[in-house]
Amino acid sequence: MANCSIPRTALLPLLLAAVAVMGCSPSASRKEEAPARRLLLFCGAGLRPAAAELIEAFCAEQDASVDSDYAGQEVLLSKIRLAKEGDLFMPGESRYVDLAAEQNLILSRRTVCYFIPTILVQKGNPKRIARLADLLAPGIRLGLGDARSCAVGRLCPGIFEKHGIRWEEVEPKLAFQSATVNELAMQIQAGSLDAVIVWDATAKQYARHGDPVPIPLSQNTISTVDIAVLKSSAHPTLAKAFLELAASDVGRRIFQKHGYQVDPPQEDRGAATP
Repeated sequence: MANCSIPRTALLPLLLAAVAVMGCSPSASRKEEAPARRLLLFCGAGLRPAAAELIEAFCAEQDASVDSDYAGQEVLLSKIRLAKEGDLFMPGESRYVDLAAEQNLILSRRTVCYFIPTILVQKGNPKRIARLADLLAPGIRLGLGDARSCAVGRLCPGIFEKHGIRWEEVEPKLAFQSATVNELAMQIQAGSLDAVIVWDATAKQYARHGDPVPIPLSQNTISTVDIAVLKSSAHPTLAKAFLELAASDVGRRIFQKHGYQVDPPQEDRGAATP
């Protein structure tokens, strides 16, 4: 009887052919070609607590993932300009979204919260700092954000001017300048500085380590925080869904949970006066 078995030396080409056919099946090809539902969020460092929870909530309801890049506003805007990639932009000040829009980088935007510059001092306020002018007293170790990269730092010269204090008087008193607002609060936590100016939400997040000294709203500069969908987004519909979540009631509760104001601030009658 003839032997119909296939020689072992002939099995390998047949197996390779079978694997090739399986690898080229329509379902496998579609899977490889389908773009990943992955977003990139460029986010101001001072917004990190709320942004992290927003990402968690978004990924729980969407078949998607979100990468985040936390940094100072100028750094983020430079990355967006140069890389021409990314899906979402949420800086600590809407001015940076305005700048991006002027360069035709924005598809849509929504306001999500408000930042109020606030003095943060060591716990118990041992230096008895009650107003901006006290920051210039001898022996005060003062820290402010670098206006070239930090949103709250950019606002400080104007705030001092509203209180009749020239920037030329402030600059020599600086013991530290930071690229992000979080670095300022960390200096208070470490006991390295006596006072810094940070966002009100940042001061609340570091309440265990420092005390806030409010600046009157009438002589302060409020920052509006917007989130925007970038024109470079590979998934604009998905990015729009994240934007809508951030601006929704769910998003508002997340921002409030972490100490952010979601409604335009009103004058606090109990605030310190200059």
